Amino acid sequence: MTYANHRDTDPDHTSVTKVFAIPHIRRVGLDRPWVWLSEGWNDFSRAPVVSLSYGLALVAVSYMLVLGLSSIGLFYLVLPLVAGFMLMGPIVAVGLYEVSRLHSLGREARLSDAFGAFSRNAGQISAIGLVLMLMLLFWVRVALLVFALFFSYQPPTLEGFVNTVFFTEQGLIFLVVGSAIGAVIATVVFAVTALSIPMLLDRDTDLFTAVATSVRGVMENWQTMLGWAGLIVLFTAAGLATAFIGLALALPLIGYASWYAYKEIVSNE
Repeated sequence: MTYANHRDTDPDHTSVTKVFAIPHIRRVGLDRPWVWLSEGWNDFSRAPVVSLSYGLALVAVSYMLVLGLSSIGLFYLVLPLVAGFMLMGPIVAVGLYEVSRLHSLGREARLSDAFGAFSRNAGQISAIGLVLMLMLLFWVRVALLVFALFFSYQPPTLEGFVNTVFFTEQGLIFLVVGSAIGAVIATVVFAVTALSIPMLLDRDTDLFTAVATSVRGVMENWQTMLGWAGLIVLFTAAGLATAFIGLALALPLIGYASWYAYKEIVSNE
């Protein structure tokens, strides 16, 4: 077990150094992501109404976002926001982690349990949610700067956007550059959140411990976690490609599987 320091201040304004422990990290096999998905599917099958309701709520929010941006002439922001969905996914899935947590305790989960999960360890979960929001805003800003470098600052129409970005040489280069930058940001976010957010829900711990645990867990199982990240991208892309409808299935499945990834990699000892 590894220890790290966190400085705090007591009521008498005396500086105190608290020592918190990073849990033991288990090494897992390369095939484990498929096992996590299988366990996730079991949770989905056990609570189909809760799972689909949670997923459909996200689909509804996605449609409102796209329609809202289109109505005010900002459709060109949809592409970076869709890509940025990967950044917010871990915090959006908090309610799904709670469903799996309750199932592991032998309890049935209700929709109110899923949406009420954000109140557990609310301060720390809110803090990492704020960090992810800032990362999303940073990504959108970077994406717009890259877009401006390739296409100037004149926002295209919907028809012009699709034709320019997907059917021209310049547009394809733009997609490659933007995807490379986005992949770097997504990798950092994945390392920080893959295990930390489930841990914050599961344990009475702090943000620093959870993030340090997540980064270490991903690094020590980097090959397995690289494969898991690839599957997350694949399932999410499939959901997005079906005009968001597939997210109603993909998000709960990924959320449940992510819980089992955390439970297997982060020891309770």
